[in-house]
Amino acid sequence: MKEAREQHPGLRVSRRERMQEPEAVAQMLALARLGWGTKRIARELGVARNTVKRYVAAGCYVPYRSPAREGKLAGLATWLQVQFAQHRGNCDVVRQELQRQQGVSVSLRTVERACRDYRAEWAAQARATVRFETAPGQQLQIDFGSATLEIDGARQKVHVFVATLGYSRLGYVAAFRHERQAAWLAGLEGAFAHFGGIPREVLLDNAKALVLSHDIQTREVRFNERLLAFARHWGFTPKACAPFRPRTKGKDENGVGYVKKNALAGHVFASWEALSAHLVRWQREVSDVRCHGTTAEAPRLRFERDERAALQPLAGKPPFAQARELQRVVSSEACVEVDTNRYSVPWRLIGESVSVLVEADSIAVRHGGQAVAHHVLLGGQRQRAIEPAHFDGLVGRAFQPRTEGEAAPAVPAPPSAAPAAPLSGELARPLADYEAVTGGSF
Repeated sequence: MKEAREQHPGLRVSRRERMQEPEAVAQMLALARLGWGTKRIARELGVARNTVKRYVAAGCYVPYRSPAREGKLAGLATWLQVQFAQHRGNCDVVRQELQRQQGVSVSLRTVERACRDYRAEWAAQARATVRFETAPGQQLQIDFGSATLEIDGARQKVHVFVATLGYSRLGYVAAFRHERQAAWLAGLEGAFAHFGGIPREVLLDNAKALVLSHDIQTREVRFNERLLAFARHWGFTPKACAPFRPRTKGKDENGVGYVKKNALAGHVFASWEALSAHLVRWQREVSDVRCHGTTAEAPRLRFERDERAALQPLAGKPPFAQARELQRVVSSEACVEVDTNRYSVPWRLIGESVSVLVEADSIAVRHGGQAVAHHVLLGGQRQRAIEPAHFDGLVGRAFQPRTEGEAAPAVPAPPSAAPAAPLSGELARPLADYEAVTGGSF
């Protein structure tokens, strides 16, 4: 057949001609060898005369081959595979990204056909769970989960830090108001203290607070510099799980679900302190002593027997200095701003420069070497933490904090009769002066 094509390069079955089976072509050639003409063969077999002529000229069966065409997605196979994995098999999102990033506009059906081979592979990877066991003291897996709980009579979002030792499955749980870097580091230090030692490596997720970038193809990881300094301080190696493959950190992924379903679901807490005490008790009385489904042993028993001695000793190391010290000028509302949130300070410090110490879960404000304010760190954005005592002694009516965007209340006109008695001391100033400083009336 190859020789026939080389001898007759221009011979190709037309799209308009019916494709013939090899058996029919063999009959044509046999009849031609008997001396039959193309017209007679075409009439006998019920095919077009030109078809017979082409096959007889070729001397063999020539299959139909459509001309190869360069599609719009040519050269984008690798890019499509990465996007398909990143968007968890959603071809419509891939199509949108194709338009936005590559300037290529195609139909959803075209993208689905191009990603057909990737879907089966991606689905298999998503189902696959390779049990990866580590030696005692080798690895700690960490992650955050969130749940909405009733605390002190109000529904609040709780961020739960979960750390799990890879060998024994002994865990550590702590509740935070946010998932910023300070919470990750505070959670790790709490875990080290709880275990009484340090693992050789910590496997973590690709959280923005810890990982700057993680290339899905080259597997190159750029960790946050503060995390690297933290790791050097405690003597462990940070490792990031593969992007879009949460099962590579399966022990802790399962641990987060276990904590949310077993320790938190259905519970109401009087305070954050009560929540923390509950987690400590639950860890000691339930999680540590249960028979683990994989190891068939209690995590505490397995830890004490094999893993405690394998951890690196704490060696009396002091806590890593994770607090941020900031300089702020007190606003006209007697507040300092940290991460878009506002925290009140004594009103007499308006316009003064103060030092703000931001720790894992608190804000401390100092002025002239003296502590002047302390607040619980707010977890959201554009919120206010107001201490009414910070406005004691301010001339005018009692302080009422306004919400964001709320207009200041109108100032009532002073009575025309009997002027107000003069003030004494440092407050002997017109009320209008204080209103001008604070940005509204009180």
